[in-house]
Amino acid sequence: MSLDVLRITYFSYVHSVISYGIIFWGNSSHSEDIFKIQKKIIRIIISSSKNASCRHLFKELNILPTQSQYIFSALLFVTKNKNQFLFNSHIHKINTRQTSNLYLPTANLAMYQKGVYYSGIMIYNHVPTAIKDLSGDRNKFKLALKKYLLHKSFYSLEEYFNT
Repeated sequence: MSLDVLRITYFSYVHSVISYGIIFWGNSSHSEDIFKIQKKIIRIIISSSKNASCRHLFKELNILPTQSQYIFSALLFVTKNKNQFLFNSHIHKINTRQTSNLYLPTANLAMYQKGVYYSGIMIYNHVPTAIKDLSGDRNKFKLALKKYLLHKSFYSLEEYFNT
Protein backbone atom coordinates (compact mmCIF):
# COMPACT_ATOMS: atom_id res chain seq x y z
CA MET A 1 0.00 0.00 0.00
CA SER A 2 1.09 3.55 -0.55
CA LEU A 3 2.19 5.80 2.28
CA ASP A 4 -0.93 7.94 1.88
CA VAL A 5 -3.23 4.92 2.29
CA LEU A 6 -1.30 3.77 5.37
CA ARG A 7 -1.49 7.26 6.84
CA ILE A 8 -5.25 7.45 6.23
CA THR A 9 -5.63 4.01 7.80
CA TYR A 10 -3.62 5.20 10.82
CA PHE A 11 -5.89 8.22 11.31
CA SER A 12 -9.00 6.08 10.85
CA TYR A 13 -8.18 3.29 13.26
CA VAL A 14 -5.37 4.35 15.58
CA HIS A 15 -5.52 8.12 15.94
CA SER A 16 -9.25 8.14 16.57
CA VAL A 17 -8.83 5.68 19.46
CA ILE A 18 -5.81 7.49 20.92
CA SER A 19 -7.39 10.94 20.79
CA TYR A 20 -10.73 9.84 22.30
CA GLY A 21 -10.83 11.18 25.85
CA ILE A 22 -7.09 11.86 25.88
CA ILE A 23 -7.52 14.90 28.14
CA PHE A 24 -8.65 12.51 30.87
CA TRP A 25 -6.13 9.67 30.47
CA GLY A 26 -3.22 11.38 28.65
CA ASN A 27 -1.41 12.33 31.85
CA SER A 28 -1.67 8.88 33.42
CA SER A 29 1.10 6.33 33.76
CA HIS A 30 -0.62 4.12 31.16
CA SER A 31 -0.07 6.68 28.41
CA GLU A 32 3.52 5.45 28.10
CA ASP A 33 2.24 2.01 27.03
CA ILE A 34 0.03 3.61 24.39
CA PHE A 35 2.99 5.66 23.19
CA LYS A 36 5.12 2.52 22.74
CA ILE A 37 2.37 0.95 20.64
CA GLN A 38 2.06 4.16 18.62
CA LYS A 39 5.81 4.10 17.88
CA LYS A 40 5.58 0.47 16.71
CA ILE A 41 2.76 1.41 14.33
CA ILE A 42 4.74 4.38 12.98
CA ARG A 43 7.73 2.11 12.32
CA ILE A 44 5.46 -0.34 10.47
CA ILE A 45 4.02 2.45 8.32
CA ILE A 46 7.47 3.68 7.32
CA SER A 47 8.99 0.16 7.21
CA SER A 48 11.89 1.11 9.43
CA SER A 49 13.82 -1.06 11.86
CA LYS A 50 12.39 -1.62 15.33
CA ASN A 51 15.29 0.25 16.93
CA ALA A 52 15.02 3.35 14.73
CA SER A 53 14.20 6.67 16.35
CA CYS A 54 10.64 7.75 15.66
CA ARG A 55 11.03 11.47 16.28
CA HIS A 56 11.75 12.31 12.64
CA LEU A 57 9.19 9.72 11.49
CA PHE A 58 6.42 11.52 13.38
CA LYS A 59 7.47 14.77 11.69
CA GLU A 60 7.64 13.11 8.26
CA LEU A 61 4.13 11.69 8.61
CA ASN A 62 2.69 14.83 10.29
CA ILE A 63 1.48 12.75 13.21
CA LEU A 64 1.61 13.99 16.80
CA PRO A 65 3.15 11.68 19.41
CA THR A 66 0.77 10.72 22.21
CA GLN A 67 2.04 13.35 24.67
CA SER A 68 1.96 16.08 22.00
CA GLN A 69 -1.60 15.03 21.20
CA TYR A 70 -2.41 15.32 24.92
CA ILE A 71 -0.90 18.83 25.01
CA PHE A 72 -2.89 19.76 21.90
CA SER A 73 -6.18 18.44 23.32
CA ALA A 74 -5.62 20.02 26.75
CA LEU A 75 -4.90 23.41 25.18
CA LEU A 76 -8.00 23.21 23.01
CA PHE A 77 -10.01 22.39 26.14
CA VAL A 78 -8.57 25.37 28.01
CA THR A 79 -9.08 27.84 25.17
CA LYS A 80 -12.62 26.59 24.54
CA ASN A 81 -13.48 26.97 28.25
CA LYS A 82 -11.55 30.14 29.10
CA ASN A 83 -14.49 31.46 31.07
CA GLN A 84 -13.90 28.63 33.60
CA PHE A 85 -10.38 29.87 34.39
CA LEU A 86 -9.00 32.94 36.13
CA PHE A 87 -6.17 35.00 34.69
CA ASN A 88 -3.42 36.39 36.90
CA SER A 89 -4.70 39.87 36.00
CA HIS A 90 -7.97 39.01 37.83
CA ILE A 91 -6.09 38.03 41.01
CA HIS A 92 -3.79 41.04 41.26
CA LYS A 93 -3.61 44.34 39.40
CA ILE A 94 0.18 44.53 39.13
CA ASN A 95 1.27 44.42 35.50
CA THR A 96 3.88 41.64 35.26
CA ARG A 97 5.11 39.30 32.53
CA GLN A 98 2.70 36.63 33.80
CA THR A 99 -0.38 38.86 33.63
CA SER A 100 -1.70 37.01 30.56
CA ASN A 101 -1.12 33.60 32.17
CA LEU A 102 -3.85 31.63 33.87
CA TYR A 103 -3.94 31.58 37.65
CA LEU A 104 -2.62 28.26 39.00
CA PRO A 105 -4.50 27.32 42.18
CA THR A 106 -2.74 25.66 45.08
CA ALA A 107 -3.07 21.90 44.91
CA ASN A 108 -1.65 19.27 47.24
CA LEU A 109 -3.15 16.12 45.76
CA ALA A 110 -1.27 14.49 42.88
CA MET A 111 -4.56 13.25 41.47
CA TYR A 112 -5.82 16.83 41.16
CA GLN A 113 -2.51 17.98 39.68
CA LYS A 114 -2.77 15.33 36.96
CA GLY A 115 -6.33 16.37 36.13
CA VAL A 116 -7.18 18.35 33.04
CA TYR A 117 -8.01 21.55 34.94
CA TYR A 118 -4.68 21.87 36.75
CA SER A 119 -2.40 20.40 34.06
CA GLY A 120 -4.28 22.37 31.39
CA ILE A 121 -3.38 25.60 33.18
CA MET A 122 0.27 24.58 33.46
CA ILE A 123 0.42 23.62 29.79
CA TYR A 124 -1.36 26.82 28.69
CA ASN A 125 1.00 29.00 30.72
CA HIS A 126 3.97 27.40 28.96
CA VAL A 127 2.73 27.96 25.39
CA PRO A 128 4.82 30.48 23.44
CA THR A 129 3.28 33.94 23.61
CA ALA A 130 2.89 34.21 19.83
CA ILE A 131 0.62 31.15 19.84
CA LYS A 132 -1.17 32.17 23.04
CA ASP A 133 -2.08 35.50 21.43
CA LEU A 134 -3.96 33.60 18.70
CA SER A 135 -6.27 31.89 21.20
CA GLY A 136 -9.07 34.33 20.34
CA ASP A 137 -9.28 32.86 16.82
CA ARG A 138 -9.77 29.12 17.30
CA ASN A 139 -8.73 28.07 13.77
CA LYS A 140 -5.53 30.13 13.70
CA PHE A 141 -4.70 28.92 17.21
CA LYS A 142 -5.18 25.26 16.23
CA LEU A 143 -3.04 25.62 13.11
CA ALA A 144 -0.20 27.43 14.87
CA LEU A 145 -0.28 25.05 17.83
CA LYS A 146 -0.29 21.94 15.66
CA LYS A 147 2.61 23.30 13.58
CA TYR A 148 4.57 24.05 16.77
CA LEU A 149 3.88 20.61 18.27
CA LEU A 150 4.72 18.81 15.01
CA HIS A 151 7.99 20.73 14.78
CA LYS A 152 9.00 19.98 18.39
CA SER A 153 7.46 16.48 18.55
CA PHE A 154 7.39 16.26 22.36
CA TYR A 155 7.69 12.79 23.87
CA SER A 156 6.82 13.86 27.43
CA LEU A 157 5.39 16.73 29.44
CA GLU A 158 8.78 17.22 31.11
CA GLU A 159 10.33 17.75 27.68
CA TYR A 160 7.59 20.27 26.88
CA PHE A 161 8.12 22.19 30.11
CA ASN A 162 11.92 22.24 29.69
CA THR A 163 11.85 23.97 26.29
